[in-house]
Order: sequence, then C-alpha cells, then structure tokens
Amino acid sequence: MEKFTRLTAVAAPLPLANVDTDMIIPAHFMKALSRSGLGRHLFQELRYASDGSAREDFVLNGAACRAAQILIADRNFGCGSSREHAVWALTDFGIRCVIAPSFGDIFSNNARKNGLLLIRLPAEVCERLREEIALAQFAPLTVDLVAQRITLASGESIAFDVDPHDRRTLIEGLDDIARTMRREATITRFENIT
Repeated sequence: MEKFTRLTAVAAPLPLANVDTDMIIPAHFMKALSRSGLGRHLFQELRYASDGSAREDFVLNGAACRAAQILIADRNFGCGSSREHAVWALTDFGIRCVIAPSFGDIFSNNARKNGLLLIRLPAEVCERLREEIALAQFAPLTVDLVAQRITLASGESIAFDVDPHDRRTLIEGLDDIARTMRREATITRFENIT
C-alpha cells in the first residue's frame, strides 16, 4: 500500500449528500477481481450520459479536475453496500483523499485498508472548502497527514483529526497483511511452541 504523508493536489467539489457505493461504482462493473481499470467507471451515471458521452457539467469531467486527487464531498459519503470496489474505483481514478462531514462505516474500513485517507470536517467547513476551491480556480491544496492540517492556496490552514490507528497505518503504508507480518517473529515463536 502506498504511504500517505503529504499530498498537494487539485481538489474536486462534490456537493452531494448520501453518495452510496452504487453511485461510486455501479454493481454491473464489479465483475473484475482486479482493482485496475475501475476508475474509468467511477461515478459512471454522473459522469456519462446514456449514450456514453461525457457530461460536461460533472466536475470530474472538467479540465481543471480531471486529475483531481482530493474529493470534497457532503455528508454520508460511501453509504450503502459493503463493496470494496467503491474504494478501488476511487483510488484507481487517482483519488487519494476524501473530505466530508461523515462516511459510511464499512466504506471507512475499506478506505483505511486500501490507503484512501478520509477526513471528517463539519458540514459548514466542507461547504466553505468547496466554495473556496472553486473561487481559487481549483488551485491545489495540501493535505498533511503528519501535521493533520489542510492548507489552502490562500495560505489558510485547517486542522483535522484522524483516528491514531488509521493515521499510523496510512503514514507507514501498511495493509492488514503488512501489519501482521511486523509480528512475524512472535508468530514464529508461537508456532514453534505448539
């Protein structure tokens, strides 16, 4: 898993509440067992018309946000079913961080396990961030997980908290297997006893 310490990137505003995992990646695109290629179907029904053409009014189709790595969403992002493919689609597209007032519980666990940083900020702060980045013409902002601060193009800095376990996991780039393997000597001793 890729380490996450500090990211300076374009942020895309997504002012939609209750974005469920089916909206993030529709079920009929979940046939693959690989994470690769899912990003092209991210927000499929929002990004594309029924004829397959890109919807010009969707933020990730705009020139300024095609390479966005940060998403500033609204409350209850990632609700719905437990599909890990939703996180895979976001990360395959290039999203490394989602900022929102709240997240679906299972989505949050899947995000941590796959290196996607989730930042919870009050709804009014998220709304102001979405407005600020649009006013700044999508100038990059910086998310510093070590310092737990977001710095806007204007220089304004916003503090955030992340669960200490999640923070360590992301900073060290450790998935579940890598965390287990850090205890390999203890596991081997136990195996030799039994």
